[in-house]
Amino acid sequence: MLVLARRVGDSIMIGDSIKIVVIEIRGDQIRLGIDAPKTIPVHRKELLEQIRAENAKAIIDDGED
Repeated sequence: MLVLARRVGDSIMIGDSIKIVVIEIRGDQIRLGIDAPKTIPVHRKELLEQIRAENAKAIIDDGED
């Protein structure tokens, strides 16, 4: 894991096409802006886990019919 210190307005590049910008720091929360091509899905981790669980359930439910 790469650990970096950034300030508001600083950015991080992932490859040539994904840019993460520190928008705001408020207490223990950090707001990030993510600029990525539309072909790359960007989701919060908890939302991605929910999507995967629902997809797995749909496959199981479909197999029961």
